[in-house]
Amino acid sequence: MPLNHNLQKLFEIAKKDERLAIGLMSGTSLDGLDIALCRIKGSGMQTRITLVNLTTIAYPEAFKNEVTQVFAKQQADMEKLCLLNAHIGSYHAELIVQALKDWNIAPSEVDFIASHGQTVYHAPARQHKYKGYGNATLQIGDADHIAVTTGILTISDFRQKHIAAGGEGAPLALYGDVLLGSRQGEPRILLNIGGIANLTWLPGDQHLSKVLCTDVGPGNTLIDAACKKYFNKPFDAGGEIAFAGVANEKLLAALSSNPFFTQDLPKTTGPEVFNLHYVEQAQQTSDTLDIDIKDLLATLTVLTGKIIVDFIKANFGNEDIKLFVSGGGASNRFIMEYLKRELPGISVTDTSGMGINPDAKEAILFALLGNEALVGQPLNVGNNPAVLMGKFSFAG
Repeated sequence: MPLNHNLQKLFEIAKKDERLAIGLMSGTSLDGLDIALCRIKGSGMQTRITLVNLTTIAYPEAFKNEVTQVFAKQQADMEKLCLLNAHIGSYHAELIVQALKDWNIAPSEVDFIASHGQTVYHAPARQHKYKGYGNATLQIGDADHIAVTTGILTISDFRQKHIAAGGEGAPLALYGDVLLGSRQGEPRILLNIGGIANLTWLPGDQHLSKVLCTDVGPGNTLIDAACKKYFNKPFDAGGEIAFAGVANEKLLAALSSNPFFTQDLPKTTGPEVFNLHYVEQAQQTSDTLDIDIKDLLATLTVLTGKIIVDFIKANFGNEDIKLFVSGGGASNRFIMEYLKRELPGISVTDTSGMGINPDAKEAILFALLGNEALVGQPLNVGNNPAVLMGKFSFAG
C-alpha cells in the first residue's frame, strides 16, 4: 500500500543531505517575529548549520495590544485566546511569505518551518502550586495555519513533549546550545537575555551529564514594562535611560528577595512572576514608591545584571570561562558593561564571538530542534528529558 503523500514527502526531506529550514521565534517581549533561514547538514553532535538570511519584523502596536489581553494573565477572555491562536498562526505565515519574496526564494525550496509560537502563559508546578496538577505552558499561533498558508511543512509546539517527559518545558535552548556551542577544552556559558534570562553551562570536557540549562530570572521583561509605562518606549535602547539613573540599593534588595532565586536547579519562570506588580510590591516593601523613574529603570537594569553575575559566581566561579550573550540584552550596553565589570576573570562577548548572530540565535535554535525532530536521536543532557520535540503540520 502506498504511503500517504504527506508522509512520503516527510521521508524524502529526512533523507536529504542538506535541508533548507526556517526557524521562528516570537519572545515574551512581543517586539516582533525573528525569521531565520538556515541550511542544515547532519544531526545531533554532527549538525552543521549556516544562517542564510535573517529578518526581524516588528509587531505593530495594535497586534501587541491584542496579545497583551491574554498574555501572562491568570484570567483571560477565552474567546480572545481562541481567536488569537488562529490569528497569530495566519499572521506569522503572512510574514514568512513576505520574507521569502524579499529573499527571492520560492516556498517550494524550503523543507520545513520550525515555529516556537507565542507564549501566553508559563506555569511550572513550583509556581502555580495547584495540587494534582503538574508543569504546564501554553504557546499559541496554530501551525496548521502556517503550513497551509505557506505550503511548507511546519513543526511546532516543542515544549509539550519536554513537559510530558518530566521537564518544565523550558528553557529549550539547552539542546541547541549543546549542538552549537560545545568546544573541547573551553568551558563556556551561553547566556540569552530575552524577556527572561537563561543560560547553558557547557563544560570544557564536553560531558553532557554535566551540562546545565536554567532560567536565572528577569532579563528584559521588567525593564521593557517600565519603559513602556514611564517613558512610552518599548525598551531602553542601548541602556541609555539606565545610564542616566542611579540604582537604589534598598529597592534592589527587595527585588532580589523573591524565592525563585534560591530554588533548586534547573528552574523556569516568566512574566507571570516578574512584572510591574512585583516591582510595585518591592517598592512598597522598601519604601521607594517615590523613586525617580530614571533611578527605577537603573535599578531594574542592575537587577538583571546582578542576578546573572551572582548565579555565575555561585555555580561556576569567575575564571577561565567564556561567556557568550544573545538576545535583546546583548544590545544593552549598560548590562554588557556591568557583566564585564563584575566578572573580571571571564571573557564576555555577544555570540558573534562564536560565529552566531546574537539576534538570530533563538530562531536558529528552533530550526535545529525541527531538524532533530526530523532526523535526530534523543540526547541525554544533564537531568533533562531525552526526547525529540515538535508536532508536524502538513501543508495539504
